[in-house]
Amino acid sequence: MAVIKASSSDVDVLARLMRAEAEGDGELGMLTAGNVMVNRTRVRCMDFGNVNTIPHMAFQSPGGFEAVQKGYFYQHAREKERRLARRLINGERFHPAENSLWFFRPEGSCPAQWWGQWNTGRFKAHCFYSPTQEACSEVYSTY
Repeated sequence: MAVIKASSSDVDVLARLMRAEAEGDGELGMLTAGNVMVNRTRVRCMDFGNVNTIPHMAFQSPGGFEAVQKGYFYQHAREKERRLARRLINGERFHPAENSLWFFRPEGSCPAQWWGQWNTGRFKAHCFYSPTQEACSEVYSTY
């Protein structure tokens, strides 16, 4: 069962963004980055109170994704990434991004905190950050 609404066009946007942000980290890397993207679309807390569609999440400004700003995003969705995107839309979660709303690619090790949010782990090049339960309990809810 889908955890967010998504048309076929939305699936393509999510697939393209996952690929642009994390293709170098392989399928699991794209899935963990995609968890953050789906989480931002499904919660109504913090910076994401008015983010309620996949395109709005992808193009959110400020606070959006570097790939959209720098052009990596503007490549066609491939079936491989569409399949991964559908898995996330249907509620699959992957550690360390299950409850994360942010990720970034540091030059070195992951800081314990990033913009006041706690590090939940690293997958290859990306560090993932989750809010506290008090700040955003929705991201911790089960579907």
